[in-house]
Amino acid sequence: MHLIIPYAASHAFSGQEALAGLQLPNLQQVLALLQRQQVLQDADDTPLHMPHERLHARALGWDTAESGAALPWATWHLAGQCQTITSPQAWMTPCHWQIGMDQVVMLDPASLYLTDDESQQLLQAMQPFLQEDGLHVTWHSALLWHVQGDLLAGLACASLDRVIGQNVKPWMPDHPAARPLQRLQSEMQMLLYNHPVNDAREAKRQYTVNAFWLHGAGMLPEHTAAAGQAVTLSHALRSSALHGDVQAWQQAWQQLDATAVADLLQHVKATGQGTLSLCSEHTAHTYTAAPAAWYQRTTRTLTRLFNKPSPAAALQALITS
Repeated sequence: MHLIIPYAASHAFSGQEALAGLQLPNLQQVLALLQRQQVLQDADDTPLHMPHERLHARALGWDTAESGAALPWATWHLAGQCQTITSPQAWMTPCHWQIGMDQVVMLDPASLYLTDDESQQLLQAMQPFLQEDGLHVTWHSALLWHVQGDLLAGLACASLDRVIGQNVKPWMPDHPAARPLQRLQSEMQMLLYNHPVNDAREAKRQYTVNAFWLHGAGMLPEHTAAAGQAVTLSHALRSSALHGDVQAWQQAWQQLDATAVADLLQHVKATGQGTLSLCSEHTAHTYTAAPAAWYQRTTRTLTRLFNKPSPAAALQALITS
């Protein structure tokens, strides 16, 4: 059992006040039973994907989980539904780019509160342009459209989480294959500017949809190592971290501690095995049960009784290391 927790700590609220008074008894017990075995740290050239996304890919046995590689989440989703895959796939998310003097920042698409009907109307208007470029796009949900087409071949796209709240320019795909997509992006901005859905949203003082973001592009690796233990990726802390809401983040952590972390604790106690990955935006620390001789286990148990690891210290390390 491998539990991956994105935004276990966040640079959005890096001060001690975010951790003050945070009671996570199950996390404390898990940390007392496991040892930190691995550190994943972003280099100076920040990778296209978040640490939790790269860890998830590795846990699935993908051998392409490197900083500049594509992580084909759209293809993985279809493969899980036993669908035949013959061309590159990707996800497309309608979004709002906030245009400033010096940069263009992507807002969290969830802040659009886009309805299914609005989303479907926008996709319908975009379809002729998408089809002209050989992209077959189907509606999956309000913020997630499925794309397939040869235009996506060899295209490594930054993940949505990596770009939210950031200047989009450094994350635009810089590849010859991306030029048609850059042109398409400009065409869609003009198309959407006066679309009735956006007119109605402006009248209600809601954010308009003025762009899209491609992510999760690519094909599954031909040679994939066998995945190990079952993997659970929790999204419980994501929304509050992205919006910098400390109180909501603390409440979500306590709920997560009482559920998924508690399940991991019981698994570790019952089997002596288990893995926990705590992640921030640029760092991931992975804890796992390490085999040890009986005298080492005895010494370790005594040490832990008198020197229990602090959840606050473990979380703080994610944003200070």
